[in-house]
Amino acid sequence: MTDNSTTGLAMSAKDHRRKRRRQSGREALRGYLFLAPWLIGVACFVCYPLFYSVYISFNKVSIAKDGSGLAYEWIGWGNYRYSFLRDNVFPIEMLSFLRELLFIVPITVIFSLLVAVMLNQKFRGRMFFRMIFFLPVIFATGEVLTELFSQGQGAIPFGDQYDVEALLYGIFSPSVAGTIMSVISRFVIILWSSGIQIIIFLAAFQTIPQSAFEAARIDGVTPWESFWKITFPVIVPFIVLNLIYTLVDQATNPFNPIIAHILKNMSDAETGYGYASALGWIYCAITLVPILILARFGRPANKRKG
Repeated sequence: MTDNSTTGLAMSAKDHRRKRRRQSGREALRGYLFLAPWLIGVACFVCYPLFYSVYISFNKVSIAKDGSGLAYEWIGWGNYRYSFLRDNVFPIEMLSFLRELLFIVPITVIFSLLVAVMLNQKFRGRMFFRMIFFLPVIFATGEVLTELFSQGQGAIPFGDQYDVEALLYGIFSPSVAGTIMSVISRFVIILWSSGIQIIIFLAAFQTIPQSAFEAARIDGVTPWESFWKITFPVIVPFIVLNLIYTLVDQATNPFNPIIAHILKNMSDAETGYGYASALGWIYCAITLVPILILARFGRPANKRKG
């Protein structure tokens, strides 16, 4: 009698697990059906161009002699070797761009953090000022920024007024002074491109319970100590996220000289699409290195140990 009841219980448990697997399978199928349009779009408009660009980066692409389309000539790593051994522009612009990133990315994140700290305070009209800092994200698209700067609206007046360029070149070496001047000339872009980072920091501040600050005030902790002991440890992952976002944003902005060089080579009869694709993948690989490093250090300590 006991053996039969035990067998019945075992069978019912097995049937229950089988039923749960079927139910989870149906739920997964429904989920994939909802995702199907997006997956088809990614396959057609992302994956195919991605792999196609990898393929043509190993080819010399030119117009077919009969005018029927594009002609492909397999040259292996020739385009990649050309970028470092024969192209006199790309390595110099790449080094200059990386040097600028060392200044622009931290300055943008620090500026965003300071603005977010101020906007997180309780004062009259703070929603209006939050909107003001976010508006450039909506309006300042690539074409708008290009047009504004072509009209001279991106320049900072005090640079020419106080001859800051001559002062910097008198203090620093030409390479360092040139980099600092490039950052100063792009400060308006830093101001316009910091809206997303400010929103992320404001969201990070909302994750900190107010009871922690109230307990700190009762214990006599100053606001400066409260920031470093309570706020800063919580927002460290958000700082890393903003560093990654700012790096990607700067790497794709319309004033990037690398992108301009890639576009120029696309229409060059000597280099063409193949060489431009190789430049794009080299640029992508170099940009991914700091992103992966930041992502590694941005992981929680318990996950890093695991």
